[in-house]
Amino acid sequence: MTVGEAIRAAADRLAGTTDTARLDAELLMAHLLGVTRSDLLLRHMRDPAPPGFAALVERRAGHEPVAYITGTAEFYGRSFAVQPGVLIPRSDSETLIEAALAASPDPRRVVDLGVGSGALLLTMLAERPGARGVGIDASAAAIDVTGKNAIALGIANPWELHLRDWRQAGWTDGLGTFDLILCNPPYVEADAALDAQVRDHEPASALFAGPEGLDDYRILIPQLRALMNPQAIAILEIGAGQAEAVSALAHAAGFTADLRRDLAGRARALILR
Repeated sequence: MTVGEAIRAAADRLAGTTDTARLDAELLMAHLLGVTRSDLLLRHMRDPAPPGFAALVERRAGHEPVAYITGTAEFYGRSFAVQPGVLIPRSDSETLIEAALAASPDPRRVVDLGVGSGALLLTMLAERPGARGVGIDASAAAIDVTGKNAIALGIANPWELHLRDWRQAGWTDGLGTFDLILCNPPYVEADAALDAQVRDHEPASALFAGPEGLDDYRILIPQLRALMNPQAIAILEIGAGQAEAVSALAHAAGFTADLRRDLAGRARALILR
């Protein structure tokens, strides 16, 4: 069987698992061959299919995310290592980067609250070489992955990572103040219906935030001012139906809140000032 034939068979196998069956099959094959997807499609489709591909396809058929199988996810044009226990970065979250680059063009100090894979923090540092970065997360796995990604990406800015939980007293101690705060907190409702690849594989602690999905906003927003320089902004990712509720929490804490939408037109981020 050729690579092309194996990909077609895999796409058929995955058709009941995902709406991106063909793409998933191509990404898995490219990973196994150690080439880019473009290179796969241009140069390798007639090659003999490598052993081990069927096993990867079966993992995907069991709803395991492609990013966990390949160990990488793309974000803002860069490749980030990911692993089980660390939230996979989504392209929707690039809305926060676009908002930050426009609203905070020259931040001196940037903090990412809930750093995950490091996608938000390290992207900002790469885009703004003059900035210093701080990341916090309650997950030791996330801290470890972010550190490895910073090294792999060659981030030259000064950066530091702290194992902190904003649900615990004293989590801001010693962090100082910042010009830009980025945060993609848990915001999924506890009873929300999620795809199996998310529900069964990604960390619940990074997804769920109480019955309305607002628990972490209620904790974080009143504490943001203590981390902000006078002209600082904080950019929070939100769920598609949460703009009004999170804006109300921000207004109650003395902030203005400006909405930003993602490429699909969904409410995605709030800029707090």
